Amino acid sequence: MTAQNSATALRPIAVGPLGGAAQAALGVLAFSFSFPATAWALEGFGPWTVTGLRGVLAALLAGACLLATGARLPPRSTWPGLAAVAVGCAVGFPLLSTLALRLSSTAHSAVVIGLLPLATAAVGALRAGARPPRAFWLAALAGAAAVLAFTVQQSGGAGLTAADLYLFGALLLCAFGYAEGGRLARDLPGWQVIAWGVVAALPVTALTGALALTVEPVHWNWHGVTGLAYLAAVSQFGGFVVWYRGMAAIGVPRASQLQLAQPLLTLCWAVLLLAETLPATALPTALAVLACIAVTQRAGRRQ
Repeated sequence: MTAQNSATALRPIAVGPLGGAAQAALGVLAFSFSFPATAWALEGFGPWTVTGLRGVLAALLAGACLLATGARLPPRSTWPGLAAVAVGCAVGFPLLSTLALRLSSTAHSAVVIGLLPLATAAVGALRAGARPPRAFWLAALAGAAAVLAFTVQQSGGAGLTAADLYLFGALLLCAFGYAEGGRLARDLPGWQVIAWGVVAALPVTALTGALALTVEPVHWNWHGVTGLAYLAAVSQFGGFVVWYRGMAAIGVPRASQLQLAQPLLTLCWAVLLLAETLPATALPTALAVLACIAVTQRAGRRQ
């Protein structure tokens, strides 16, 4: 990755007072709070209201940044990809994960969504027409099997619950959004990809928020407002800024290695911030998924 590659950063690449690895790690840390923040937001707002308002606030923040930097409207060839980012990262994942967290614990959700790097790598490989080695697909299937076994065990053998279906739907939509965003980042600065994505989703999120506020009760409290503000400012926009800047400085492989810590961090916050009790199989399953992700990354680098 070079400074000439607009895939990941503004030109020239400048990482500021923090180094590239520190900024990438800061992005991972920022995203690890997303599920606890969602649980807090649900204490004050309904799930559809959370999805709509976080999208509107993120779009206003992103739009202000685009105006301040004089960013030009992306070429028409990028619009379908930006639509995929909007649907996957700005609407689909926030909505489905929020619906899931009404029915499931943060710890359970963190383990399931731990498959996101695997799903993104698989979708990206298929989208690019690549042919990863057999070890890549075996590790991806093993990780998926570990999470599936975890969800079935948590349901007492009854199969997938409604929360699990929401989470798997969120996983697939976000994977497509990430993969398409990664492809677009070869032509646009990375932070602009998410910025234009949330701005493109504004008509949908604004309508969703407006309608939801008429039917879902609102209870103003510190947790609800703080969680919503974090989701809008950090989870849906700001976290991507430092993540992409760090990735531009140290490269995708090294940055991806840092992302392996995200599910484990979320499990820690579930205990510390939400006083949740971890299921006995949560940590072993998360570690198994991380091991599978490490194998897929190593196989991809060898290719």
